[in-house]
Amino acid sequence: MAYDLTPIRHLYPFHTARLAVPGGVLSYVDEGSGPPVVMVHGNPTWSFYFRHLIAALSPHYRVIVPDHIGCGLSDKPQDYPYRLANHIENLTHLLEHLNLGPVDLIVHDWGGAIGMGWATQHPDLVRRLVVLNTAAFLSPRLPLRIAVCRTPLFGDLALRGLNAFAGMATFMAVERPMAADVRQAYLLPYNTWQNRIAQLRFVQDIPMQPSHPTWAVVDGIDRELWRLRGKPMQILWGGKDWCFSDYFLAGWLERFPEAQATRFDHAGHYVLEDAHAEIVPRVVRFLGAE
Repeated sequence: MAYDLTPIRHLYPFHTARLAVPGGVLSYVDEGSGPPVVMVHGNPTWSFYFRHLIAALSPHYRVIVPDHIGCGLSDKPQDYPYRLANHIENLTHLLEHLNLGPVDLIVHDWGGAIGMGWATQHPDLVRRLVVLNTAAFLSPRLPLRIAVCRTPLFGDLALRGLNAFAGMATFMAVERPMAADVRQAYLLPYNTWQNRIAQLRFVQDIPMQPSHPTWAVVDGIDRELWRLRGKPMQILWGGKDWCFSDYFLAGWLERFPEAQATRFDHAGHYVLEDAHAEIVPRVVRFLGAE
């Protein structure tokens, strides 16, 4: 699936490659050389979200940033399951294909469950962890503005017809106004009803009761997080996130009490948009690039 990236090349100048996985073709950023760093995005973002970290780390590291199936520059099949288990499987396929050895892992939003799903299965391949406003454990909390997006028919119309989820996120997930070209870049891959399917499916895949097929997957990840204790972890948290609130920050610190945690009081869910000037140097130091 081709997109005209000309309008955003000044923001996203990175080399991308493609890999066939079950159900479609995965696009991923592959920049730089050296010890590998893998970044895993959530919904409704794509690899563009990590652009500041890619630029800062690629002079010292090989940076790998996949777009999940249905997201970014990857294929967007209409009959794909779009379950957490599928996204974990795709990340596993990619990392096995690249044969990177031990990696540093950076996760955000759904990338927490996806990345930790892979990491708990391969703890020997994880060096260090950076956690940005995400979760990899069950929660009874679902904000109303997300819950309504799961309503049959309304969810299809709002998310796929009006692009409400990605569109509103460019305002509601940040505390600082987003520049027009940055907003254009976030929305560029989600330009048709068909290309917005994953946004709806991710929302529908949030497990809120044990009967949901992804409930057991998330619970299983949480039960295996202990395998990652002892790995250096840095938590960088947007304090004004209305979705992944301080409840989730407390959940991480309960599971990883030795993690280095910094809360950015002025930042929202897209913490890398609001606080990249403070976050990027911290990540660079944490990973040892300086």
